Amino acid sequence: MIVDERFVDYINSLERGNPAYLDELERFAIETDVPIIRKEMQSFLKTLLVMNRPMRILEVGTAIGFSALLMSEYMPEGAHITTIEKYEKRIPLARANFEQHGKSDCITLLEGDATDILASLNETFDFIFMDAAKGQYINFLPDVLRLLEKGGVLLSDNTLQDGDIIESRFAVTRRNRTIHGRMREYLYTLKNHELLETAILPLGDGVALSVKR
Repeated sequence: MIVDERFVDYINSLERGNPAYLDELERFAIETDVPIIRKEMQSFLKTLLVMNRPMRILEVGTAIGFSALLMSEYMPEGAHITTIEKYEKRIPLARANFEQHGKSDCITLLEGDATDILASLNETFDFIFMDAAKGQYINFLPDVLRLLEKGGVLLSDNTLQDGDIIESRFAVTRRNRTIHGRMREYLYTLKNHELLETAILPLGDGVALSVKR
C-alpha cells in the first residue's frame, strides 16, 4: 500500500459502482486470486476513457477480461479494444466472459506472447493500457511507442510495486531484483523520452500516465 489505507477506503466508498456483471466478475477474480485492477484504478481508467474518447484501444494483459469489459462500458460507441493474453488457462475464461456479456464484436482477444504480437501489429491505437508482467514493460515499450498515435495515451499500471520501487535493490528480495531494476528503467525512460510527456502517480499500486507528443 503506497497511500494511507484510510484515504483509499474513503475514496472508494464514494464510488457509484459498476454494472452488476462486473461486480460479480470482480468477486470471482478476488476469490480465485486472479489479478485485476484496483477500484481506484478502475475509477481513473473510466475517467480517462470518457475524457479522451479513444476509438482504438490496445490492452496488454487480458487476464479474465475484467478491465477490457470495464473499458467497453465507457469507451465511445463504435470503438474497439484489442487485448493480448498468453496465459492459456485464462484465455477461455476471457473469451467466455466477452461472449456472455455481448462484447465479442467490440473486443478482439489475441493469444500469445505480447512481445511477438506487438511486433506483428501494424495498426495504430490512440489508447494503450499496459497491465501485464511488470518486468516486461521496458521490453514492450519500443513497439508500444510505434503503435501509439501522436496525442495518444499510454497508461501503465502497477509501476510502484507496493512502494518497493523507492528501495535500494539490496533491500528488495533477490527474486524481485530483476523486476525492480527493469521497472526503475521503465519509469526513467517514460519520464525522459523525447516522444512522451509522463506523470507518475501514487494511485493504486502506482500508475504512469504518458501522452505521445
